[in-house]
Formats: sequence, C-alpha cells, structure tokens
Amino acid sequence: MSSRIDPNGRTGTLGTFAGVFVPSILTILGIILFLRLGYVVGNGGLWQTLMIIGIATAVSVLTSISLAAIATNIDVKGGGDYYMISRTLGVEFGGAIGLVLFLAQAVSIAFYAIGFGEAVANITGLGTDVGARLIATAAILVLFGLAWAGADIASKFQFVVMVVLVLALGSFYLGAIPGFEGSQASDNLSSFTGGAGFWVIFAIFFPAVTGFTQGVSLSGDLKDPGKSLPLGTFLAVAVSTVVYITIAILLAGNSPARTLIDDSSAMGSVAAWSPLIDAGVIAATLSSAMASFLGAPRILQSLATDRVFPRLGYFAKGHGPSSNPRRGVLLALLIAAITIALGDLNLIAPIVSMFFLISYGLLNYATFYEARAASPSFRPRFRFFDKRLSLLGALLCLATMMAINPVAGGAAAVVMFLIYRYLSTRDHQTRWADSARAHYFQRVREAIGALREEPDHPRSWRPQILAFSADQVRRRRLLRFATWFEGGSGLTGTVQIIVGSGAQKRREVEEAQAQLTAQIRSVGVAVHGRTILAPDAREAMPVIVQSFGFGPVRTNTVLFGWPEQPSPDRVAGFVQGVRDVARLGVNTVILSSGDEAWAALEGVAPSDRRIDVWIEPEGDSSRLALLAAYLFTRTSDWRRATIRAIGEPPADDEEAAVRSLQDRVDSARIPATVKVVPVVDTASILRESEGAAMVFLPMRLRLDGYMGPYESELDRLVGGLPMTASVLAAQSFDLNAAPESGAPAVLAAAEEQVARADQRLAALQRDLTDAEKRVAEHTRWAEATLTEEAMSARDQAAARVAELRRRVLSATARLERARSELAVVEGTGTADGPPA
Repeated sequence: MSSRIDPNGRTGTLGTFAGVFVPSILTILGIILFLRLGYVVGNGGLWQTLMIIGIATAVSVLTSISLAAIATNIDVKGGGDYYMISRTLGVEFGGAIGLVLFLAQAVSIAFYAIGFGEAVANITGLGTDVGARLIATAAILVLFGLAWAGADIASKFQFVVMVVLVLALGSFYLGAIPGFEGSQASDNLSSFTGGAGFWVIFAIFFPAVTGFTQGVSLSGDLKDPGKSLPLGTFLAVAVSTVVYITIAILLAGNSPARTLIDDSSAMGSVAAWSPLIDAGVIAATLSSAMASFLGAPRILQSLATDRVFPRLGYFAKGHGPSSNPRRGVLLALLIAAITIALGDLNLIAPIVSMFFLISYGLLNYATFYEARAASPSFRPRFRFFDKRLSLLGALLCLATMMAINPVAGGAAAVVMFLIYRYLSTRDHQTRWADSARAHYFQRVREAIGALREEPDHPRSWRPQILAFSADQVRRRRLLRFATWFEGGSGLTGTVQIIVGSGAQKRREVEEAQAQLTAQIRSVGVAVHGRTILAPDAREAMPVIVQSFGFGPVRTNTVLFGWPEQPSPDRVAGFVQGVRDVARLGVNTVILSSGDEAWAALEGVAPSDRRIDVWIEPEGDSSRLALLAAYLFTRTSDWRRATIRAIGEPPADDEEAAVRSLQDRVDSARIPATVKVVPVVDTASILRESEGAAMVFLPMRLRLDGYMGPYESELDRLVGGLPMTASVLAAQSFDLNAAPESGAPAVLAAAEEQVARADQRLAALQRDLTDAEKRVAEHTRWAEATLTEEAMSARDQAAARVAELRRRVLSATARLERARSELAVVEGTGTADGPPA
C-alpha cells in the first residue's frame, strides 16, 4: 500500500473512506439520532425540526468549505483542527484551541462510554448507575486497546460498527416507510403545545453534528489529506443530513407527538426489528468514543511536537512507522476514567460542546483571515471557496454558542482567552510561517491607500526619521534618541552606506545588514534598518532620503551624529550634506552624544531630568525643537522630565518678554516653564544649560558653516553642553493649527471660489438671455413704428447685450481659472505638512 511520509518521518496509510468518512459519519449518526431525535420532533414539530437540522447543517457545510480551502492550500500534517488553525492564526490561537480540543475529546470518550453503559444496562436489566459506570469503564479499556494498537486496527473495528449502524438504519426504514401516515405527519407539523422552546430543542440536537470534523483529527494518518479531508467531510455531512431529515419525517408520520416526547426508544418501536436499533445505539456510542480516542492523542502529540507547552514535550514521541501517540492514548484513558468516576456530567457537557463550536468558529475565521490577507501563497484548489462564506460560518458559530448556552459559551471563551494570553506572554521561537505577516502587509497596504486619499494638515504631522551612521556605538545612541524623538507616534529607519562595488562589497553588505539587524534587536527599539551599497556616500545620501519610504509614508526628518573629527574638510563636507538634505525640504537633527555626555545622561534619575529648549523670536527650527522636547516626555525614559523654554527679550521689558514666551508655549499646548535671559550668547547658553539632561538648539546654515541660536558658536556649544540636539527645520511648523487650517482650508477655499464663479456665470447667462429677448422685442417695435424712441430703446438694449456678453466671457475665464486652481490643490493632497 502506498503511503505519505511527512517531514517527521510519519507515514499515512488511511484513505478517504476509512480515514475521514467513516469516523465522521459514525460520530454524527450517534446517540442523538437514536435516542433524542424523536424528542426533538415531538416537541418542535416537523417544521421546526427541519429548521434546526438546516441551521446545524449550515454550520457543518460552511465549516467544511473552510476546511476544504485550507486542506487544499497546505499539506495538512497531524493535529487536525489544531494544525490548520495554528498554521493560519498563529501559535497562540492554535495552542489554545489544541489544548481545549484535546481535553474536550478526552472527556467525550467518557460521555459516549457512559451512553454505551446505560444502553447495555437497560438492555440487560442492570439498569443501575453503578452498573452503567462499570460497563463504561470496561468499554474504554477495550477501546484503549484498539487505540493503543493504532489507527489501522481501530479503523477495522469501525468497519464492523459501520455494518451494524447500516443494519440498524435499514431496520428502521423497513418498518417506518410502510407505516407512514400523511395525517399523522400533518398533525406533527407544528410544535407541541406546552413543549420545550426552539433553542432548548436546538441545544439538545446540536451535539449530533459536532462530529463532522472527527476525520480531521486523523490528518497525520491520511495518505492524501488535501484530497481526503474535504471529500470525506462533505460526504459525511451530506449523507448524515439526508439520514436525519428522512428519519425526522418518518418519525413524524409514524408516532404521535406525546409518544415521541415520552418514549426515547421510539425508533425501536417503529423499526422492523427493534433489537437492531439497540445494536445501533451500542454501535453509535462505541464508534463515537473510538473516534475521540483516536483524535485526542493526535492533537496532543502535535502540540507536543510543536513545543507549544514545554511540559507536554513527553507526549511528542510516537510508536511505529505511523508514530502512534501511545503516551497520549494513555493520558486520554486516564482523563476518561476520571470523568466516568465523577458521574455527573451535566455541568461539564455544555462547556465541552462550546469548545467544539469555538474550534469550528476559529477554523472558519482562520480561513477568512488567510483569504482576507490576499497573500499570493493562498491558492486553494477547492473551487467553491469564498471568504464571505467563511466569515458567515464564524459568525454563525458565535450566534449558535450564544443561543444554545450563553453561560457555557462565556466560560469556554474565558478558558480559551486565558490560554491565549499565557501563550502570548511566553517567549517562544517561531517554528513555522503563519498568515500574520500577510495579514499585516494587507493592512499596511490598505492603510497607505487610505492615507494617500486624506489631505495633509499641520495637525497630522508625525516624525518619520531616517538616521545615518556607520559607527555601531554612535548608531546605538542615535537609535535610542530617535525612539525618544518619535514619542510613540512616528517611524524610524536607519541606513548604513557601504562605499564600493563588486561581489566582495556585496558580501560585505550582507554581513553588515546582519550585524545591523542584530544591533537593532539588541537595543530593543522599533527601528527598520537597511544597509546600502553605493559608489559614493555623498551622492547616495540625497537619493536615499528622497526614496526612503512608501507613498505618503516617507522621510521628513534626517538624523545625523555630530562630526567627531572637526577638520575643516570633514566639517565642510558635513555642512554640505546637511544643506543637501534641507534643500529637499527635509528637517535635520544633529545629535552630539559623546561618551561623557551619554554617561552623564544615564547617571541622572528620570524624575530629575530637565530638557532645555532655546527659543528664537521667530523660526520653524525653534518650534520643531519645542515639539521634539514634548515628544520626549511621552516616552517612559522621559515621562517625569521637565521642559524649560529659554529665550531673549526683544526689548528691555523682561516681564513682558516672559509673558510673551509663556503665551507661545501655552498656545502650543506644551507643558513647560519659561525663562528669559537678558542677553543670549554662547557663554550664557553654556551657563544656563550646564545642568540640563538634554538640550535642543535651533540652528541655521550660512555660506561658511553653521551657527546656533542668536548667532552663537555652535561648535563651542556642542562641545561644552550635556547631550545636545541641533535642529534645522526645512518645513513650516504651526503648533497651534486649527482643524480648518492647512490643506483642507485651502481646498475648501478653492471649492468655494469655484462655486461662487459658477453661480456668477449662471446669473450673467440668465441676464444675457433676458437682455437678448428685450433686444428682439425693441427691434420689432422699432421696425413697426420707425420712431426715434423705439430705435433708441433698441440701441440701448443691444449695448446691454454686448456688455453682458463681455462679462459672460470674463466670468467663464474666471471659472476656468478657479477650476484649474482647485485641480492643483487637489493634486497636492499627499505632500508633507507641518505639525500641530
């Protein structure tokens, strides 16, 4: 027999019929069919019963469609639902559903075994609770032996059960079809007076269909999961639906509602030979228990193999070529035995049903999630898949949970959430690729598209920083500074330029990229790093600045480290680089962070830190520096720091200067104290800010270099101050921009101008039409009377028409100009704007 070998060395030997259809159909056609379907028909009537079967089938079909999509898109290994969900939604969701599904199926073994025990006890006359438990215990020991032997042996046992089930159904049909009465069926169409409500009956029936994914749990034992899982599951759902519908109709046409409600053995009363129905009950319970005995250990083994829960590693080992999970089988036996010993399952049963429903809902959502991400790798061979069906299936599962038992559904969801949170907080290595990256990429794609459609505004400005550094120590400090500058609201990228060309340099770039990525990870900052090969760093930098980013998300601030070598040639080259960046309309920040300055900063407690910002009377650089200081205080390292704005009075009135500076700071909504220094020069700046933890200085460029605030000597300042950032703004900044200002205001004004011009033109055209009518009237009057008065009136009307035509032409030109200006404004919607 041919078999499939997965990467773990396991071999799959089961086909569609034995591996998927048989375990699924035997679980669906279980104890609900034989002992509870009559109760459902008697209480709800035939119409409601068919509706209940329809809703339950809808859940099954929609989930089967999702299952078919995933099964034909990836090579499904062992673990069934757990494997498919974890490889789509990630280890957190997969681990949570895998653990609860294992426990649910292990407990289900006891449910079905107790059902078997009660059926045998009633048939043999040992109808006691103790007797039923002893029989159930004996049954799970026999089933344990089959599961211990492996799926191949167990599947042969299920063939025997399948034969018994077919005979039982045949016996029922042979007795029910001849006894069907249309009048009886008509009486049973509506619900029974005083009977149970719709959702109560639905809750009783729904567990019947929770077995349609039993075959999925044996995915690791299948020869061709991609073919067998969808085909076998759809066949099981289709056949079981036909069986439930026909038996419901036949029961309605054979027995009164009261009999169906009171007699749980109504099928046996209708069947041609009732002992076969008893045999069917026994076969159904045993087969369902067997399916759970096979499925639960394989889910546990897959969890253990993936090392989702460290303490479960013991259960990863399998036995034989099929890697039969014997250790998991033993644990499932222990859980089932404890559950049987507890006896009262009414409290646990609803929560177990909810776990199955959650797994179906997550399977549907996982498929929708995968399709919604629009990854090119999502190429299911199943042709009838639509992501909307998967979303509908997930919502239907959620609605079913709330309708059946909101308390149990909430309890199951809480358990799932706690496990999910535990796995989310654990530091585990990713062992496979799920759909998260594709999902995030799609969200970024959609967000960039939406951002491009929004007009720029000063209030929407965010720091999008590009840091240049070739030195690892200086880069580490630059990256820390950049994350402080972001204030949790921007993005930072860093670029390292490798100068040269050729194969050896390309290998050097790869090595440098790996080192850069490792350094970013070690610093623990959210920075995106690139190493670029270029023949000349000076020529490459402006190109990199212009091209770094995507769409409206692009660099608006470049971060440099202050030159360590103050040689004239190096300074001149550095200044020219800053000048090139400024000409591109990009802000520049230059950080001076020598060893002593950095050590001094780290030695100051966060609560004792002070940020000094030197403010010039006018200039965007001062406004950007003030905004940067505020953004610093939005980070954990600087949250308790104080900001001090320092300036020089424009006149001798120091008190008025303080009020003016305070008003500027307050209007910008930045919490800062102010200080006015009578004369600001290099010495006073050094004196005032020597105790600060961080100093922001607005800077300006000049032909021969640069200068600090109030024409101070910037070289001396950065050499004598604590850690210092020199700020050169190349954009306009308005820290008190109103929502109506900026590009939206310009757009609104342009639209209003077009509207006014259009209204003016329409009014002139109406006046012109009226004037032309008057010309015609006066012309006819003049021709008829030939009087001087009539001809004068005609000439005046003609002159009025000529004037209006001139004004119409002028208004038309103004309207065209207004429309052109509006088009220009609309075309600038993606330009960077200043902050608020």
